[in-house]
Amino acid sequence: MCGRYASTKAPADLADEFHAVDATQESSQRPDYNVAPTKDITVVVERHPRDESGEPDRDTTERSLRTVRWGLVPFWAKDPSAGARMVNARSETITEKPAFRRAAASRRCLFPMDGWYEWQRHDAVPKSQGGTGKPTKQPYFTHYADDATMAMAGLWEYWRPSGGELAEKYPDGLVTACVLTTEAVGPLAQVHDRMPLVLRPDDWSDWLDPDRDTGDDRVTRLLVPPTPELVSTLEIRPVSPQVNNVRNNAPELLDRISDDRVTEPIQLDLLS
Repeated sequence: MCGRYASTKAPADLADEFHAVDATQESSQRPDYNVAPTKDITVVVERHPRDESGEPDRDTTERSLRTVRWGLVPFWAKDPSAGARMVNARSETITEKPAFRRAAASRRCLFPMDGWYEWQRHDAVPKSQGGTGKPTKQPYFTHYADDATMAMAGLWEYWRPSGGELAEKYPDGLVTACVLTTEAVGPLAQVHDRMPLVLRPDDWSDWLDPDRDTGDDRVTRLLVPPTPELVSTLEIRPVSPQVNNVRNNAPELLDRISDDRVTEPIQLDLLS
């Protein structure tokens, strides 16, 4: 799964990197070292622009960087509280689940990030053996070894309230998004059995293309676990449990901690 990540680049820089228009209206967005569900986040989308009559211009597309809320709210939801539970979607079932089916067909997006956090769970160690008697979790941070920007595959959706107090609170509706996950493979599976679906730059256009639905081979070929070649470009390191608290947000969260502070250190070729 993916419940936290880091995104430290300015929207203008991301727009250049993803060849997109910066529509975030965030001239100086602060780096976020602990992006958590329900936060406003930056995603890359590609849509047909509207013509003067308000209809989509099917002859062209526009790629843009937009601010959305993390946690997908299905268009049919009665209220947006469902989004807090839908921060991830399993890539294997997005064409089947009612909450994701429409978004999967033409509302796919990318989550730019520096890397993601994942927690390795450990069984409780009895107090009689020097433990706390409670299960523990050790956070790890995974990123490209060359520190290039990563892009997680995602879905986005537009929700409009039916009326009443929600219409007053969300007069313009609400745009939300979720991260796709896939089976973790190789060394990554030692940390968790799921991981975000990471797409390489050569795959961004096929994924974002609103004219390709999930029946298109150029889209379905991307809904698979990472190749050994992609995994070999990653590094993973144990980081401080301070990242567990969403209120903590500083560059130090990305720092590697020493092995003597790690609960049951794992042996990975990807360790940095």
